[in-house]
Amino acid sequence: MNEKILIIEDEQSIAHAIAYALRREGYSVDMAYNGVDGLHKFEQFKPDALILDVMMPVLDGYGVLKKLDHRGNVGIIMLTAKEDMVNKVLGLELGADDYITKPFDMRELLARLKSLLRRLEKKTDDREQTEIHLNELVLLLKQRKAMVGEKELTLTPKEFDLLVLLVSNLERVYDREQLLDLIWGMEYIGGTRTVDIHIQRLRKKLGSALNYIIQTVHGVGYKATGG
Repeated sequence: MNEKILIIEDEQSIAHAIAYALRREGYSVDMAYNGVDGLHKFEQFKPDALILDVMMPVLDGYGVLKKLDHRGNVGIIMLTAKEDMVNKVLGLELGADDYITKPFDMRELLARLKSLLRRLEKKTDDREQTEIHLNELVLLLKQRKAMVGEKELTLTPKEFDLLVLLVSNLERVYDREQLLDLIWGMEYIGGTRTVDIHIQRLRKKLGSALNYIIQTVHGVGYKATGG
């Protein structure tokens, strides 16, 4: 095992405890104690996964997520001491893959991390194609980029995965529960509303010339079409 894990957590005792457990499992680990330093470490360390605390000085976990639009195929688990549903859903909608509430059992965190890394590896292995073309839209799968002409769209990892799934299966209708299962790969606490939010954002980012690609099938869900 040589996966690299970055921990961004302002409580140093927690950060060191997580790092110790991860190193015992064979991971390579780096740490930062606030969001700004965490972003610098992210660029330098180039982790495979990020364990990110929500409440931090200088720049909180939500702020970090907003600045990681081009993070590639990096998994993110958020640590939150907040019990209310809104804060958890916000983190997931900003691009986190999973969350765990403090205080937590280290074994659960390790299990969640291993599951996330397996899902990310499977996504990479399953992609034999390198590009998908649909009219002016080009999806570069290995680089995880969406291009319209010479312009790159700024997509979150979940937005990119959602677009790839729909465009790879033109005219196939997915209901919201299917999309949650296929893209989020977990029992998503935010419910189907998050699918609608991601679809809205995708359409906005595709722009008026291309937003017809993603169509609503009323009473069912969504599909992609070529025209």
